[in-house]
Amino acid sequence: MSAAIPGVPKAPRARPRGQCAGAVARGGGSMGDTLEEPWWDTGTDAGGTPDPSDDEAVEKASDNRTATRQDSDSKPAVKKKRKQPTECFLSQPEEKQESTVKAKRRKKKKISDVLQKSAPKPGVPADLQNLLTQHFGENRSVIEIEELKLSDSCFLPANDLSHSFSSYLKEICPKWAKLRRNHEEKKSVVMLVLCSSALRSLELIKSMTAFKGDCKVLKLFAKHIKIKEQMNMLEKGVFHIGVGTPGRVKALVEQDGLCLNSTKYMILDWNWRDQKLRRMMDIPEIKRETIDLLEKSIIKLCRDGSVKLGLF
Repeated sequence: MSAAIPGVPKAPRARPRGQCAGAVARGGGSMGDTLEEPWWDTGTDAGGTPDPSDDEAVEKASDNRTATRQDSDSKPAVKKKRKQPTECFLSQPEEKQESTVKAKRRKKKKISDVLQKSAPKPGVPADLQNLLTQHFGENRSVIEIEELKLSDSCFLPANDLSHSFSSYLKEICPKWAKLRRNHEEKKSVVMLVLCSSALRSLELIKSMTAFKGDCKVLKLFAKHIKIKEQMNMLEKGVFHIGVGTPGRVKALVEQDGLCLNSTKYMILDWNWRDQKLRRMMDIPEIKRETIDLLEKSIIKLCRDGSVKLGLF
């Protein structure tokens, strides 16, 4: 070693090889720190800018996280669509409505089924009395209902369902030949038959051939026959039997086309049933017109003893 010369400044110490000025300026660290942690291993380059490859990795990681979140969020939505609990609640009322409609239809069918299975019962005078009482019970007083009641002497023997129409008429009217000869009045008939329809009237006319003989029968229904034609026929000729519907007979009586003073027998087609298994009094219109005719004309004649009622 050389000794220092007094009065002469010392020369600067030389830097070690491999140490740069930038390293000393950054941290002022020792040489060992710079060697153990080189600058190229850090996240920044020599100029202090971040590495673009690191940003891409961060973006990929964030994309993966959002993708997993979207997958996790989309899974419950798919499950909700599969469940769809509202469809079950909507389908139940429709099934109930269908069941109620079916039940109503079955009830309508049961009416004819019961009538078809039930054994036919012949009509009796008490049936007509009960029908009149039920019809006038709400609108008439007790005294008026008593005036509409008929005694048993006003009725002919009822059909027991073993007779044809001709045999029944022969039984209730054994002196028909004498009555037919003595009848000479116009605008009237000796026997009046009431039924539910024009077709049924034609059937009854055909079925009484064995009873009527050569007597004249007049059709008293509205189908294909005008009321004026029937009134002209009653004025010009003498007829013994009239067969028709209660509506047309009531209209003829009200217009003075038919007089019931010479009538001796009135027959109601009580037990016959149509294709729907309805009797004459089961049809509301026929029932109303028959009761009106009975109230206005027939019941008074029956109480006086000039007319007899029969239920065929």
